[in-house]
Amino acid sequence: MPVNEGTRTYDAVIVGGGHNGLVAAAYLARAGRSVLVLERLGTTGGAAVSTRPFAGVDARLSRYSYLVSLLPSKIVDDLGLDFRVRGRTISSYTPVERDGQPTGLLVGGGGTRTREAFARLTGGGREYEAWQRFYDMTGRLAERVFPTLTEPLPSRDELRRRVDDETAWRALFEDPIGITIEENFTDDLVRGVVLTDALIGTFSDAHDPSLAQNRCFLYHVIGGGTGAWDVPVGGMGALTDALADAARAAGAVLTTGAEVVRVDTDGRAAEVTYRTADGERVAAARHVLVNASPRELAALTGDTPPEPAAEGAQLKVNMLLTRLPRLRDTSVDPREAFAGTFHIAEGYEQLATAHAQAAAGRLPAAPPSEIYCHSLTDPSILGPELAGRGFQTLTLFGLHTPARLFDRDNDAVRDELLAATLAQLDAHLAEPITDCLATDADGRPCIEAKTPLDLERDLRLPGGNIFHQPLSWPYADEGTGRWGVETRHANVLLCGAGAVRGGGVSGVPGHNAAMAVLEGAGE
Repeated sequence: MPVNEGTRTYDAVIVGGGHNGLVAAAYLARAGRSVLVLERLGTTGGAAVSTRPFAGVDARLSRYSYLVSLLPSKIVDDLGLDFRVRGRTISSYTPVERDGQPTGLLVGGGGTRTREAFARLTGGGREYEAWQRFYDMTGRLAERVFPTLTEPLPSRDELRRRVDDETAWRALFEDPIGITIEENFTDDLVRGVVLTDALIGTFSDAHDPSLAQNRCFLYHVIGGGTGAWDVPVGGMGALTDALADAARAAGAVLTTGAEVVRVDTDGRAAEVTYRTADGERVAAARHVLVNASPRELAALTGDTPPEPAAEGAQLKVNMLLTRLPRLRDTSVDPREAFAGTFHIAEGYEQLATAHAQAAAGRLPAAPPSEIYCHSLTDPSILGPELAGRGFQTLTLFGLHTPARLFDRDNDAVRDELLAATLAQLDAHLAEPITDCLATDADGRPCIEAKTPLDLERDLRLPGGNIFHQPLSWPYADEGTGRWGVETRHANVLLCGAGAVRGGGVSGVPGHNAAMAVLEGAGE
């Protein structure tokens, strides 16, 4: 392809400065390649950012993505990132009413304590023993599968041999996860807690024959080789700030306020057309790495977009509290209950009912959700004055709310869903959550909610899908290529969440796209 006169040529132009694009930029620049990153927004980071969403309030929240599990330590070490995470002492707390009395299941704080919590809820030791066996199995699988994410794609048979556990393989890769859960557990609440990992950002039923729920579950239990979900110190923006610093230090050029509108390529050379406040420009490149959805990639290259269209299915809510609310279950300290994942309306049957209602075009009557309190583990995200007064952040992730439900009136449906979701939370509190909300400099409650349509508008997530498209199995399939980032254009690679082994804050697609370039893809 001839290069326009006066156009600067780079070894790689990266479309999108989210965390995966920054990972790719840092790897390539450290390898001596010339790199230009073009980011549409005014800052890099994409969905992995920390912001102060409430006017005049010194609280820096992880606004869209909250916890870290899938980021390999290899990437942190390779790039010399100044980034840390902290583990949570409590895994989860799930409140429920049994026999007219408030109770719940607290997981964490030591094996003996967890065993006692199971016995108190279920009346015996069977469910705890089943829990231990099940998560021992997923732990062994995680140790074997997670390291493959930053290697060339194994075949299905190769991955199966690596797992070397036919029971685990059948449970996660072949049977719908609902069968596995029902075979292992009998208590409805315990079943629901297990199932939630299969539904985060995935609108699916436990018995969906497509196994979309299994793929979601797999990525939620293999992170770091342990399945642990940790808190990023300084907020999620600390990761993308560190990545941006690493990319710049290696020589990459990061340009914000630059919206890419077209990619022209003949498979060996490419031109990337982008707009800034000063007008339209063109950058030439040997390789183009697209840190955007497959649908956005198709729009840039003029290809046919993938079908079916992606659809997100989550409500994201950020809150700042003056104090943690008191619980109806007085046997649990709120600082422990909110220290892990606080499950709301996530019993097994509740999840099935919510899915059926949403699939029929109605908002769930009892919207399921889960809450994380970042500031209990990492108070550094709060200004000293707020931390000293005991303020806390809460981030809520709602399930089974597909984008289609918001088409008729996004604002009105958002308000209706938020009210219903908070009502489910209030059912387990000794005081309304609204009584605990801080107010901003203008006297407004410190709470914001984002629907899938809001995420599509703000971040260009297709249909608000946080994974860009349905998650893939972490093995090679027809057309996946060697690294899972290849496209039909030899020198155009997908380095976003929609790549094979994408989804979540992992950096894996960015790493793998950089490895494909360094191996000579398209040359």
